[in-house]
Amino acid sequence: MGPLAGVKVVELGGIGPAPFCSMMLSDMGADALRIDRIVDSDSGVKGMEPRFNLINRGRRSVAMDLKNPRAVEAVKRLVARADALTEGFRPGVAERLGLGPQVCLGLNPRLVYGRITGWGQEGPLAQATGHDINYIALTGALHAIGRKDAPPTPPLNLVGDFGGGAMFLAFGIACALVEARTSGRGQVVDAAMVDGVSTLLTLVHGMRAAGEWTDERGSNRLDSGTPWYDVYETLDGKWISVGANELRFYKLLLEQLGLDEAALPDRDDRSGWPFLRSRFSEAFRQRTRDEWCHLLEGTDVCFAPVLNLGEAPHHPHLKERGTFVEVDEIVQPAPCGLRGPHSGAAHAPTDGLGRPGEPGAARYAQQRPLRGHRAGGRARRAARTMSLESQRPADERLNKQIERRKNQLLSGRWSALWKK
Repeated sequence: MGPLAGVKVVELGGIGPAPFCSMMLSDMGADALRIDRIVDSDSGVKGMEPRFNLINRGRRSVAMDLKNPRAVEAVKRLVARADALTEGFRPGVAERLGLGPQVCLGLNPRLVYGRITGWGQEGPLAQATGHDINYIALTGALHAIGRKDAPPTPPLNLVGDFGGGAMFLAFGIACALVEARTSGRGQVVDAAMVDGVSTLLTLVHGMRAAGEWTDERGSNRLDSGTPWYDVYETLDGKWISVGANELRFYKLLLEQLGLDEAALPDRDDRSGWPFLRSRFSEAFRQRTRDEWCHLLEGTDVCFAPVLNLGEAPHHPHLKERGTFVEVDEIVQPAPCGLRGPHSGAAHAPTDGLGRPGEPGAARYAQQRPLRGHRAGGRARRAARTMSLESQRPADERLNKQIERRKNQLLSGRWSALWKK
C-alpha cells in the first residue's frame, strides 16, 4: 500500500522537478492525477517516446487546455476533493489561470498546495527563466564542484532540480499533510531551488567558517583536493573511487596499496599531496578495476568501482537490494526508501503503451530485480480510457474514445473518480 495510500494529488503537469516530486509521492502510494498540456512543452528533448519519460510513472493523466475556463472548472472540482496539489509554473502563472493558492485553499481549506520554482516566488530574479545550472551557480554549489585549475563541472541536474528542488518539495508536502491531518488546515509549500541547494551546502558553509574549506576549487577535503578522497584510473582504463578520510581507513588503504607510510609525506602536509597522489596513481594502475574490486570491495578502505549507467544495475549489491527493476523492457530505479511489512509501495510506471497505469493495478512489491513486468489488463484498460498522453494514436476508434473522455472531463464527470 505505501504510507501515502489514500492521499489524492492533483499535479499541474510540467517538466523536471515538479513531476519528479509527484513521482516520489506516487511511489509512496499516493493517487496522483497529472493534468497535462494539450501541446507538449519544449523541454529540449525531441522525439522521445512518452514511455521513456520515467518520472511520469505511476500516475493517470489527462490533457487539458488550462486557458479554457471549462477545463479550469474541472480542475477545481478535482482540487476540492484532493489532499495536495503540485505545480511548477513561473511565479504568477497559476494565479492567472485561476488556480492559485488563494483560490484552491478557498475551495479546500485542508489542501496542501505545493509549488516549486528555481529562483523562488519573490526576489529580483523571480520572473527570469533559468535551469538547474543557473540555480546552483548562484548558490555557490557549481563553483565548488570540479577539479583544481579547471572550470566548474555541472553535476548533471541532480543538485538543483532534484536534490535541492523536488525532494525538498516532497518533504515539505509530506510534513504539511501531517499538519493538515492534525489541525484540519492546509498550507502553501513554496520550494525554491536556490533555497534548497543552499541548505544542502550547510555543512560546507560551516567548514568554510571554521577555516576548513577554501573557495579554491579542488583543494578541499571533499572536492578531489585530498589524494585519499578521489578517483583513480586502473590498468584497463577504467576508474575506481576511494574515500579514506578517517586515519584508520587511510592506513588500511596504504597497506592494501603496498605503500610504506614512513616513506610518504605526512597526510596533513598539503605540500606533499601532489607526491602522495602520484604514488596512489602509480599503485592503482597496477591492476584492473575488477582486480581492485576483488581485493578492496567490502573492506574498510572506503572503496567502490566507478560504474557507468549500464553497469550499475548489474552490480551484485544493487541487484540484491532491488535498487533497479525492469518494467516494459526499460531498466529503471525502483521506488526507494521503504523496507518492512508495510512498504509494498509503488505503482507500475506504465501500462506497456507508454501511459501511466491505474494506481494500485500493479506494484513493485512482488517484482524481482531486472525481471520483465507489464501491468495487468485492468491497468491497460484504465490507461486506454482514462489517459490522454501527448501522443495521438493512429487508431480512429481510440481517437474517438479519447475525445469522448475529454468531453466527460470538461462536464465534470472525471471528478467522480474521487467522490468520497
